[in-house]
Amino acid sequence: MIAPGKNEPVRVETVVVPDPGPGEAVVKIQACGVCHTDLHYKQGGINDDFPFLLGHEAAGIVETVGDGVTDVAPGDFVILNWRAVCGQCRACLRGRPWYCFNTHNAKQRMTLTDGTELSPALGIGAFAEKTLVAAGQCTKVDPAVSPAVAGLLGCGVMAGIGAAINTGNVGRGDSVAVIGCGGVGDAAIAGSRLAGAAKIIAVDIDDRKLTTAREIGATHTVNSRETDPVEAIRELTGGFGADVVIEAVGRPETYQQAFYARDLAGTVVLVGVPTPDMKLDLPLIDVFGRGGALKSSWYGDCLPSRDFPMLIDLHLQGRLDLGAFVSETIALDEVEAAFERMHHGDVLRSVVVL
Repeated sequence: MIAPGKNEPVRVETVVVPDPGPGEAVVKIQACGVCHTDLHYKQGGINDDFPFLLGHEAAGIVETVGDGVTDVAPGDFVILNWRAVCGQCRACLRGRPWYCFNTHNAKQRMTLTDGTELSPALGIGAFAEKTLVAAGQCTKVDPAVSPAVAGLLGCGVMAGIGAAINTGNVGRGDSVAVIGCGGVGDAAIAGSRLAGAAKIIAVDIDDRKLTTAREIGATHTVNSRETDPVEAIRELTGGFGADVVIEAVGRPETYQQAFYARDLAGTVVLVGVPTPDMKLDLPLIDVFGRGGALKSSWYGDCLPSRDFPMLIDLHLQGRLDLGAFVSETIALDEVEAAFERMHHGDVLRSVVVL
């Protein structure tokens, strides 16, 4: 499934996948979620390196590997990630590989049958029967899990869970507010619940999304179209504000709400993705005087080799309902319609099953 040009409809094409070179792997895709990032690629919001091979939130079976690959082997069931760590940069050498500054993808390019090189979304390109990735982008997990569920950890669900657990350090008894209850925000709610938060406040302008947020683990909901969310969050937390506020929208207005809705010495986590033109205007005395931490969470500060297997195990044990994020399963030629449903907030996640 390719995006041929800016805002052009996506279409199914035959893709030529080369044999894996050193450090590479070919993966037979079983399922891939339809993520907002794919829509951003289609709209030209990432870059203009068209045509794009879309899809990146995926799981499948390793088919072949290139020279030097030892972590995965043909037949392994894997979740794909878009940040294969290098093991050699200053972050990796300090024992902080989740901050790796030199993540990488496959060196070879997949093409159309006429030789046109494709740009795989986030270095993956998984709206296809097979894709070529760096072997480090493959994380082996328990094959007992449904591929449609497992693939979601490859991007949005991991970003949200990680924003709560890894970046926000949500702990037992904490109060948490999550602003924006799409897939990432709901995953942050699920992560907060998993971490033992006592109070989880979901904030959105859509009552449908707030209903889903409650099903996933929110203890309270606030419709910010009708109620000032800062006042509502403070009222629900004894007048103090939440210990951790997770902003899953990526707008200056909602970030400002998150900033003032946290308790003194509390934490704000930005996981929503802003556009390059957005600016933030906050009184510096408030940044200083309120203390605490203002953090950004990129891919949930995850380490796939550590986090993916753990979360899959929790799901299989019944302690983390990843299936709640799958709104529908669709065929590859239904992706364009799925983009429309996602844009209108009609689904949490559409998942292509191949």
